[in-house]
Amino acid sequence: MRHVEDPLHKDLSAVARVGDCLFLACDETASVERLRRLEDGSFGDHQHVALDRLVDLPAGADGEMDIEGLCASDGFLWIVGSHSRKRSKPKRDENDRDQALQRMEEIQREPNRYFLGRIPLVEEAPGPFALARSAGERQSAWLKLGHRHSALERWLAADPHLGPFLTIPSKENGLDVEGLAVRGSRVWLGLRGPVLRGHAVVLDLELEQKAPNRLKARRVDGEHRYRKHLLDTRGLGVRDMRFEGDDLLLLVGPTMSLEGPAFVLRWRDAAQDDASGVISPDRIEAVAELPYRLHADHPEGLELWPEAGPGALLVIYDAPAPDRVEPETFTVRADVIGSRRTGETMVSRDNKRIPV
Repeated sequence: MRHVEDPLHKDLSAVARVGDCLFLACDETASVERLRRLEDGSFGDHQHVALDRLVDLPAGADGEMDIEGLCASDGFLWIVGSHSRKRSKPKRDENDRDQALQRMEEIQREPNRYFLGRIPLVEEAPGPFALARSAGERQSAWLKLGHRHSALERWLAADPHLGPFLTIPSKENGLDVEGLAVRGSRVWLGLRGPVLRGHAVVLDLELEQKAPNRLKARRVDGEHRYRKHLLDTRGLGVRDMRFEGDDLLLLVGPTMSLEGPAFVLRWRDAAQDDASGVISPDRIEAVAELPYRLHADHPEGLELWPEAGPGALLVIYDAPAPDRVEPETFTVRADVIGSRRTGETMVSRDNKRIPV
């Protein structure tokens, strides 16, 4: 596949479940991957879905979207790119130190990365779903994109907290969207970066379709088109999010290119917050501490998994450890964090095989 250095199953960045289907994303493509539940309970029957035929991308099919969030809601699959810039890194076999230094001066803005939108889901039969550009009155729609700047970039440029980070590359505490949760017209974006004095940032927008293929954000907080919530995560950034009732579950981990622990946190009654501000620490509690492995198993995606019990969650990993992967069958194992609790923290219960 074009522009993909590693097999898809080794570079997963987001997950969403719809009926008997899992939709996954690899952050190096402009596509999503659909898997269907098989008779043995695993997910396979892989279908690659190129997104350039479903939405209009400024850099076309070859431009990396860096998809970091997926969420299924009200008959749509929502998709968000990282909205981040990236710094070139020296090649491993590069011996010219000056050339390597010059390479690291390059900071790139790839326009497809600034995608935020939704695509209609169509149930082909009981259980499996497909994506379509339009389905009756439902149409694909997205915030305005551009080669120079996107709608979200324009809104954040004057933000006193986030504006200074727009041109800083991701993994260097620059702007980096990685979490996505949707309820009705409200869309929450969790930022891996920047982290501000130990606080992660969640943006909260209300989006509506005003024209064919175009989403627009209402003014929701004075003159702003977003609410801004700061949560004390002890310096960790948001990797993914999912609603459980009115509570928002946040998968959090290191914001920069560091190895470190990851947790699932609960922001109680997040859906009831209708103004910007710093969230009281007593509304944030730890749900799960994920196993820590050096140079492997970086938690990237979160989804509810009710058949494993109330409160159970599916967690997928980037850079999966060798014991998670079956190379011959292109299969990777994801964790199910079960409903059984030790104190206040969930413990691992099972694995799910995901052949991609």
